[in-house]
Amino acid sequence: QPQLVESGGGLVQPGGSLRLSCAASGFTLDYYAIAWFRQAPGKEREGVSCLSRSGGSTNYADSVKGRFTISRGNAKNTVYLQMNSLQPEDTAVYYCAVGPDCTLISMDYWGKGTLVTVSS
Repeated sequence: QPQLVESGGGLVQPGGSLRLSCAASGFTLDYYAIAWFRQAPGKEREGVSCLSRSGGSTNYADSVKGRFTISRGNAKNTVYLQMNSLQPEDTAVYYCAVGPDCTLISMDYWGKGTLVTVSS
């Protein structure tokens, strides 16, 4: 059964870093675009970053550009989101999802999320 599991969330001080992981099982990530979304309390879910199916392109929300990096792991069915210079406004539940492309219109599978809290 296809499954995505996020990990790596936690409490971090402003200016700190975290690396989130997304591990896929029951299918291979090679055939999908892979995205990270987040949902802050009281706000709508937003796309944060996406890695194209070919792996040749990435995109980022303006709010995280230059601070976050999406990448595939050496373990082929894992994707990471490296988050640097974290700010309180980055506090949210972070989800990974896969779909046919980085338009993020229709995602096929979702993880259950991992909570990131940025606070002093």
